[in-house]
Amino acid sequence: MSDIEKGGVSATTPQDALGNNGVLPASYGQAVRPSRIGNPGALGLFSFASTTFILSLYNLQTRNIHAPNVVVGMAIFCGGLAQLLAGMWEFPRGNVFGGTAFSSYGAFWMSYATIFIPGSGISTAYTDPIEFANAVGIYLVSWTMVTFFLFFASLRKNWGFISLFGCLTITFALLAAGEFTGSVMSVKAGGGFGAITAFIAYYVGLSELLASEDMVVLRLPIGVFPKRVD
Repeated sequence: MSDIEKGGVSATTPQDALGNNGVLPASYGQAVRPSRIGNPGALGLFSFASTTFILSLYNLQTRNIHAPNVVVGMAIFCGGLAQLLAGMWEFPRGNVFGGTAFSSYGAFWMSYATIFIPGSGISTAYTDPIEFANAVGIYLVSWTMVTFFLFFASLRKNWGFISLFGCLTITFALLAAGEFTGSVMSVKAGGGFGAITAFIAYYVGLSELLASEDMVVLRLPIGVFPKRVD
């Protein structure tokens, strides 16, 4: 996806910004600044997709796996650190949506991993398993709301993001319901939607990666809405 499609700031020369009278507007240098930062979208999306895919397979109890602890390292460094960095690089490019989304989910993965690190003392502080499940359920409800807000903000961006945040909202809601009710089927359904979300993120990430290259075999459409002309 290009900078314009993402709402980012593309490099602009003073000649491009000249008005009809040949004078630079007073706002030049404040609102429009050249950016030499490459598009970090593919990094953020691939990191998110990989970590989500692994955890979703665990939630589906693939290969009879019931404990998600192996995802901790992935959540800290790939889903967490790599996404946080991608989000920080999005802000100077002028992409507030991408910066907010990547930074938020980077923080989510690091905080989620911390819950399952024995040395953190978070999980061991609960002697009642039901109380711990309810606490995790409330944690997931908060991320359901954040994801829904991002879904709402994505409605006029492209179909790739709409599908991604729509499926992710359902994923969080199902996992939260599974924690509150103890329903294995709800957790498995969340794992199924999570796997779908991961594949959508892979697709959108590959689309952005290909769009950033000058010579590629093909480009993947993600359903960008046409810009309004007033």
